[in-house]
Amino acid sequence: MIKIENLTFKYRNSKKNALENIDLIIEDGDFVGIIGKGGAGKSTLTYAINGIIPHHYQGDYYGSVKIDGDDTFDKNPSELSLKIGSVLQDIDSQMVSSVVEDEILYGLENFAIPKDEVEQRLSSSLKELGISSLRYRTIESLSGGQKQKVAIAAILALRPKVLLLDEPTSELDPKSSVQIFQLLRELNKKHGITIIVVEQKIMLLSEFAEKLAVMSEGKIVLNGKVRDVMKHSSELESIGINCPRVVTLSNRLIDRGVDIGKVCINLDEAEVMARGLIHG
Repeated sequence: MIKIENLTFKYRNSKKNALENIDLIIEDGDFVGIIGKGGAGKSTLTYAINGIIPHHYQGDYYGSVKIDGDDTFDKNPSELSLKIGSVLQDIDSQMVSSVVEDEILYGLENFAIPKDEVEQRLSSSLKELGISSLRYRTIESLSGGQKQKVAIAAILALRPKVLLLDEPTSELDPKSSVQIFQLLRELNKKHGITIIVVEQKIMLLSEFAEKLAVMSEGKIVLNGKVRDVMKHSSELESIGINCPRVVTLSNRLIDRGVDIGKVCINLDEAEVMARGLIHG
């Protein structure tokens, strides 16, 4: 479990807090989306979770972030990375090798994984991501979606409990974006890996995530199950988050007293709602 209590952080030489009074609990096996407009504090929050703050980015730090009871303030990022694997927004900056196989071997060797486990972990992580055929390819020859999968495979080989991703689809086309989220859901459901993903595409989060934390000006302003958060579409739009049209439509119908049962969060649900209204 990840437990964040009263977390406030201000970067050195900054005039205002990047995070302010953050309280958040992420249970084992959760699939949590973090959303907010630019500058809301999303990336800073991920840095606090994986220990980059306060160990690399320093400043005024108050409160606590605990991973399975261990305070990240007392653990260096290398120790934490065996529990929390991070995929950066700039995927190219994360790559340290020129060949896919070496990229995955780097982490295994760096953390002194026993030699008799290395091949099994390498091959199984590639297979899990569906990229065994890329094993001997050069990194520079890969597409954006393939690079994302390689980065996730490299982390998966270390068998972390938590996978933390910062805008993994920012450079991907819609089809590749959906593929990455389908992959994340499979890792979450099949292996019980806790998924925390910062994402601007609210349609993807509403489709795949189970919980949603909404940030604005360094604070979490909404937090809960996706459908419960989506009930507040007017508030979301007021802080610069454009909700899917089906969400806005269903909320407006509910506000006008139309009995549609629940807020629709995807097209399939909207179709069922429309048929019910037409034939009901």
